[in-house]
Amino acid sequence: MHHNPIYVALDLPRLDAAEALARKVKDHVGGIKLGLEFFCAHGHHGVHELAKVGLPIFLDLKLHDIPNTVAAAMQAIHVLQPSIVTIHAAGGRAMMEDAKAAAGENTKVVAVTVLTSLDDDDLTSIGVSANAHDQALRLADLAHSAGLDGIVCSGHEVGAIKKQWKDGFFVVPGLRLPDGSLGDQKRSVSPRMARDAGASVLVIGRPITRAEDPLAAARAIEGTL
Repeated sequence: MHHNPIYVALDLPRLDAAEALARKVKDHVGGIKLGLEFFCAHGHHGVHELAKVGLPIFLDLKLHDIPNTVAAAMQAIHVLQPSIVTIHAAGGRAMMEDAKAAAGENTKVVAVTVLTSLDDDDLTSIGVSANAHDQALRLADLAHSAGLDGIVCSGHEVGAIKKQWKDGFFVVPGLRLPDGSLGDQKRSVSPRMARDAGASVLVIGRPITRAEDPLAAARAIEGTL
């Protein structure tokens, strides 16, 4: 069976609703992505409940703190056996190295480069002179040299970063279907375009979770890959 790169982002505040949706689409996605909102609301218990669905769990926590704190947080989620955990590349090399060292051996640690909600003006306002594309490439290089498994980036950067980092693991969020609404994403590509450009994992939320028929939506997206 081919590996399904789609991780469904369960952006639902209620645990029972999230679990019901995961069970509904589980044969047409490759994993479940749980973000900060879910983790703050439901903690370890919620992750354990969703793990019962039988799919890999991606904990999108975007850890960003001093190296000791991030390493301790990584150790605290060992028991959940996540397949992927995110940290912020902007936390620097030592933080990234310590996060990777503290992670479980079956957990991929990937660094967020530039959030897809930020544009060049936003970067300027926080003192970053590079544009979003160049900043993403710079942070990808740093994550690579720090020994991480890969990065999170938009579909626009993944091709360029893959040229520099041949065997990297690339998570691409903010994907939208060709006929779908963009929502709050400023820079978006289709799942197929991202896959062809080198994405390892495609994070898809609203196009599945807010669809009238989530199962049909998941099946349709899977069919485009």
